[in-house]
Amino acid sequence: MKAYKVFDKNWQCKGFQYKIGKTYTMKEKPILCEIGFHACKKLVDCFNYYSFDTENKVAEVNILGDIVGDDGEKIATNKIKIVKEIQWSEVLILCNSGDGNSGNRNSGDRNSGNGNSGDWNSGNWNSGNWNSGDGNSGNRNSGDRNSGNGNSGNWNSGDRNSGNWNSGDRNSGDRNSGNWNSGNWNSGYFNTNNPELKFFNKNIKKKFENIEFPQFLYFELNQWVSHDTATEEERVKYKEEIETCGGFLKFIDYKTAFKRSWSNAPKEDREKVKKLPNFNAKIFFEISGIDVEEDK
Repeated sequence: MKAYKVFDKNWQCKGFQYKIGKTYTMKEKPILCEIGFHACKKLVDCFNYYSFDTENKVAEVNILGDIVGDDGEKIATNKIKIVKEIQWSEVLILCNSGDGNSGNRNSGDRNSGNGNSGDWNSGNWNSGNWNSGDGNSGNRNSGDRNSGNGNSGNWNSGDRNSGNWNSGDRNSGDRNSGNWNSGNWNSGYFNTNNPELKFFNKNIKKKFENIEFPQFLYFELNQWVSHDTATEEERVKYKEEIETCGGFLKFIDYKTAFKRSWSNAPKEDREKVKKLPNFNAKIFFEISGIDVEEDK
């Protein structure tokens, strides 16, 4: 069976190393989401589990062993062959099904046929990618009128180096949770400096660049839901988007996205969280809803 699989930039998945042209076999019977080599029959479904990120590697694979989950979007097997790499230029062609616009899978206003140049947008007047807010020209924004990337607040500007990942409003710096800040890491108002870092409610002396954050902490709050994976309720609610685009962009609440990223992360990455400065399991649970003590 022909299928598709996405890997990180090093051709790894869940810490296992793969190579193009190689066949991999395990003795165990596959169990979906637990044991086996996982893949998707439709390429677009892979991005329910991996970020739509050009640093990731994408491959066509052959499913050669026992199969579980054949009726769903994801399947698992005990024998898989990595056939060939699929370049991102081809990935975009295989995944995108927009009509009458220069972007694809857009379901907000002026996005399902005209006036949009980005991809995977469910908001309005978006020219970036993966935006679920309105008037965004950056990428992966869930707020409104952001021109940077990864903002969940509103009216934030900048780009990956000078104005991203703000959850407050009207910030031109980075990673601010307050408002009107041009500095970085500020939780107050009208700040231009970079405050001393706090981890788990206590100050630290380390610099940000000297701290190792596990990759799963950079999770997405948007998920593409294809027509065949939508619930009956969602098919009614998003009927127009599904008919136009073949699916819709779903906003995931913060803790659900956090837990999903945690559950998909390799154990060694989850262990890195406990090595963060001043780690406190109670505070981590309050923020994420994840009980690290259960992960033993």
